[in-house]
Amino acid sequence: MAIDYNTLKNRQRQERDSYPDNLGLRVHRALSWLHRAEQEADPDSRFIFLWIAFNAAYASDIDDREGLSEQGTFNSFLDKLHELDASKRLNDLIWRAYPNAIRVLLDNPYVFPGFWDYQRDLKTEDQWQDSFAAAKRAANNALAKQDTTRVLAIVLNRIYTLRNQLLHGGATWNSSINRDQIRDCVNLMGELVPAVIEIMMDSPTTLWGEASYPVIE
Repeated sequence: MAIDYNTLKNRQRQERDSYPDNLGLRVHRALSWLHRAEQEADPDSRFIFLWIAFNAAYASDIDDREGLSEQGTFNSFLDKLHELDASKRLNDLIWRAYPNAIRVLLDNPYVFPGFWDYQRDLKTEDQWQDSFAAAKRAANNALAKQDTTRVLAIVLNRIYTLRNQLLHGGATWNSSINRDQIRDCVNLMGELVPAVIEIMMDSPTTLWGEASYPVIE
């Protein structure tokens, strides 16, 4: 069961004076959005708030022109989280809690960026299908090797595609045609985001980098 906002917030209140400013700001912002997500019953809204919470923790620019799994800074962040994850929370999420949901998500073309490139005439049908097949092979290879960070990067790339659909107005609120991926992504993010925040709180001396949009007084 995922650790919740109240547990993390109580800990943060006790420790925050010892956090470096950049970590303190990331954790404070991420917790605020996690709190909002946990209050939301609507899956579409809950997903959006969870993504904001995750991005607040990551706190670095994400380039829409690249898939998350291809961005060096993002992969370095995941590598750092996995290295610092002494309790193996990320491993548990990938290999115990949601392996079936992850496989379903990786097989879903509607959260694959290349499919939408084809719809916009940026790729031919053969090109997107070839890229989808190659991505599935890469995902299956990572799954077979139990490469947690690679699997997580690929999964988040799919989730990011869904995020783009919602935030760029490419989906209808409460639409019946995207319930499966919304449900699975909400469940995954609902456990991933608290785990990420907790790992960062466990590692206050780690250099997490400058927070985006610092507080100006």
